[in-house]
Amino acid sequence: MLVLNTGSSSIKYQLIDADGGGRKAGGLVEHANGADAVVQALTAEPALREASVVAVGHRVVHGGRQFTAPVVIDDAVLDALRRLVPLAPLHLPPNIDGIEVARRTLPDLPHVAVFDTAFHQTLPPHAYTYAVPRVWREQFGVRRYGFHGISYQYVSKRAAALLGRAVGDVNLIVLHLGNGASACAIEGGRSVETSMGLTPLEGLVMGTRSGDLDAAVPEYLARVAGLTPAAVADALNRESGLFALAGSNDVRDVWAAIERDNDPQALLAIDVYCHRLRKYVGAYYAVLGRVDAVVFTAGVGEHDPGVRARALSGLERLGIAVDPDRNESAIGKEEQFVSPVGGAVPVVVVPTDEEAEIAAQSLACIQRA
Repeated sequence: MLVLNTGSSSIKYQLIDADGGGRKAGGLVEHANGADAVVQALTAEPALREASVVAVGHRVVHGGRQFTAPVVIDDAVLDALRRLVPLAPLHLPPNIDGIEVARRTLPDLPHVAVFDTAFHQTLPPHAYTYAVPRVWREQFGVRRYGFHGISYQYVSKRAAALLGRAVGDVNLIVLHLGNGASACAIEGGRSVETSMGLTPLEGLVMGTRSGDLDAAVPEYLARVAGLTPAAVADALNRESGLFALAGSNDVRDVWAAIERDNDPQALLAIDVYCHRLRKYVGAYYAVLGRVDAVVFTAGVGEHDPGVRARALSGLERLGIAVDPDRNESAIGKEEQFVSPVGGAVPVVVVPTDEEAEIAAQSLACIQRA
């Protein structure tokens, strides 16, 4: 299985054994033109030329209300994706460009779209509905969609296996913490609540995104600062979050500023970041009623014991706690418990593998077709 993740400035590719899941090849091509990178990745890698590729799986960031599961790509699917571009104008165009070029380069293979939003199609109406005018919801698709679904689907299965239980039997709060960050309440393998909304801007504090914000802020800034809605949206997506609070979107830089200078802005940034996490964990505990584990994943979640400890501090009465020694040692690539032995609610670190999940879903899709 060849997995392609085409972004606006780079393409990630992985060649994955369809049977055992092992990596045959992989890499990152950075570029100015998405189409050129796809061709470069598909023609320059010897393992790709030599392998018997059975299908190509494409990560697609947004499937709207139409795509609730992986789908074999044809011209009609591409037309539908083009109509969805207003929902994700930064992400869908490069996704579509990558698919078009890959289909031309590898025309004899089935190509499958795997959607980051699909996992959240199980959200109940009371969780995905915004209290906004009906015409917005019905005509323009204004609702909560959620993202990072491919990661959540993989991690929930691995977390259940680590607990020695079936995924359908466990309730999980999963925190996907990277430069983009989100939280998800997963009940028996199904997403029932998630922090991102119509776009990836809602929810947690992120590297350059603000997360939750009073919806009146753009109008207020238009009045007092003369900013256009587009300028505000750009700043909330590219110049906010940790970057706005501490001058860097990298949590490692923020911790370094605290350790080196006891920088008050850096300390505030970590406090705001972890406060938002703690608030979501408490809220999702209430949503689920029973929590069988809290799961950390993605770059920050997998490698930052300081964030894990601060984010869960004060939740001991809910049975949620981290063991300092276990937590500090959990900075590798292994699935690990970081809660005290015998803790009421296990806290675990599960490295995500979105490419493996895309490969598995793509293979299942073409086998059904």
